[in-house]
Amino acid sequence: MRYSTFAAIYIGTYDVTMEVFEISKSKGIQSIDKIRKHLEIATDTYATGKISEQNIRALIGILQNFKQITKEYQVEKIRAIAGSSIRDAENNVFIIGQIREETGLNVELLSNSEQRYLSFKAIVSSDPKIMELMEDGTAVIDVAGGSIQVSVFVHGRLNTTLNLRIGSLRVRDRLLPIQASVSDYPELVEEYISHEMHTFREVHLQGRKFESVIVNGDFITESLMRVIENGDRHVVSRKRFDRWYEDINTCSDDELAVRLNFPAEFVSILRPTAILYHKFVEEIGAQKIYASGVSLSRGVAYEYAEKSKKMKSAHSFEDDILGAANELAHRYRVEDAHIRNVNACAQAIFSTIRKRFGLTQRDRLLIQIAVMLHETGKYISLNNNGACAYQIITHNEIIGLSHEERKMIAYVVMYNTCWMPGFESFTKETGYDGEMYLRIAKMTAILRLANELDRSHRQKVKDIRVRLADDVLKIRVSVDHPFALEQNLVRKQITFFKYIYNIDVDLHVTRIR
Repeated sequence: MRYSTFAAIYIGTYDVTMEVFEISKSKGIQSIDKIRKHLEIATDTYATGKISEQNIRALIGILQNFKQITKEYQVEKIRAIAGSSIRDAENNVFIIGQIREETGLNVELLSNSEQRYLSFKAIVSSDPKIMELMEDGTAVIDVAGGSIQVSVFVHGRLNTTLNLRIGSLRVRDRLLPIQASVSDYPELVEEYISHEMHTFREVHLQGRKFESVIVNGDFITESLMRVIENGDRHVVSRKRFDRWYEDINTCSDDELAVRLNFPAEFVSILRPTAILYHKFVEEIGAQKIYASGVSLSRGVAYEYAEKSKKMKSAHSFEDDILGAANELAHRYRVEDAHIRNVNACAQAIFSTIRKRFGLTQRDRLLIQIAVMLHETGKYISLNNNGACAYQIITHNEIIGLSHEERKMIAYVVMYNTCWMPGFESFTKETGYDGEMYLRIAKMTAILRLANELDRSHRQKVKDIRVRLADDVLKIRVSVDHPFALEQNLVRKQITFFKYIYNIDVDLHVTRIR
């Protein structure tokens, strides 16, 4: 049997882990070893904004040791990633450089949305039952050291996702100076996070309750898996979950380490982690808690298997990205009928020119999201829709998109209605290269053309046919109302489209009754 050996390295807020996997088409993803080293480098980041030289040296030592282990396993591919612990540090460029020079590892700095997306992939790929829970309606709660991600699923689709910067390490370190002076630590934590919980309850839950929740994260799943009773090896009843929670809050750190067979150096993180999970489970009203038992590393391995065509996903993760974008669009009251009509036109144009002009499937997804969000700014200002939409998109995470992809979408949406600067002005302002500028320009040209085809918001276009012949993009639309307004506005956008793609556009309109 042919299999690949893959290693995922994750530099977290309070530990550095490496998990080694065997991947094959017949057996899927099998974990064969996992090594965890305690190192709270995020304490430096959150306290001073920089990682100390001492912790940098410790980190490099751990990674050198991991690199040696991968040689023993004859690992074919290594992917090393880091989250907020290094991403938010002022000296991250120097740290990444030092790691590369001394270990040969290229560490990727992931945005929060990319990191949580990998965790989500790990959960979905681990157990078919997860999809049943999502179909019934559930919430995925993922507590990390720096923040909490809560994703709500309704009818199998991602309905809303929320990131709160109240992770277990942040909470522990922020409350440490006053912890000894209070008798009720859980109450102190709940008071500290009360405003965030109010926002989650009123804006995102909106009165919904779920029978079950999915909890993810090393500490919660490892601790819960030790107390699960007979039956489903992943499910904990609410009664048993509450009892587990009480045990954690009534035991000393030393007792916890012994009773739960837990590494002593991680116990100080376990208590705030448990409080945070318990509070969210209470708010959601869940009676069953599903402990996923998987880590971010599995998501990294799964993505590698997908991209190298060693596995095929049964779940459409693109639909989840679109679901998150759709939720953001509806938060700003976009008009569904207009979005559907513009998207149909944009996708018809994209499909026709994709191969000729080197557009990718990822570009298709980004254009689709740009269409969804191109009118969000009108919620704030009718006169400055583009600029306001840019701010909305850049300040709201969309799970599964990188920070750079979100910025690209924001620029496309802004330049849909605003003047697009030339290459030199754009690169001077943003620091982006020519390839990025060209991708943004190509998507902007498509959005402008498609948007003008429904300028009146009356969905006059009932059918659209597009073909490319002899350097002319021939667009044939069937409409059910007078189309003079749209025809005139499209002519103005053809000039921009021709400037970007160097092809003519011929619009032919047929009136249907």
